[in-house]
Amino acid sequence: MDKKTQTDLEAAAFRRLVDHFRERSDVQNIDMMNLAGFCRNCLSKWYMAAAEEKGLKLDYEGAREIIYGMPYEEWKDKHQSKASPEQISAFRESQKD
Repeated sequence: MDKKTQTDLEAAAFRRLVDHFRERSDVQNIDMMNLAGFCRNCLSKWYMAAAEEKGLKLDYEGAREIIYGMPYEEWKDKHQSKASPEQISAFRESQKD
């Protein structure tokens, strides 16, 4: 496989992942962190870092809007629920490693 095709496939997979996260707004970031060790905010940070590596100026809120499909505060108001004590405990445990 040539490099351009690989990059095209990776970009398509990334877009599908972002679309999936947008469709599954019922899945909370804390659950993603507890199960996978990353969440939408992590993806936003990686996106911002990739932009910076290319010499592009993109702040964290701008990167979040790209990943969430809307401003983060709007997404939180629409979709984020308060973390349960169990979720918080699991998150704390996962951060000890």
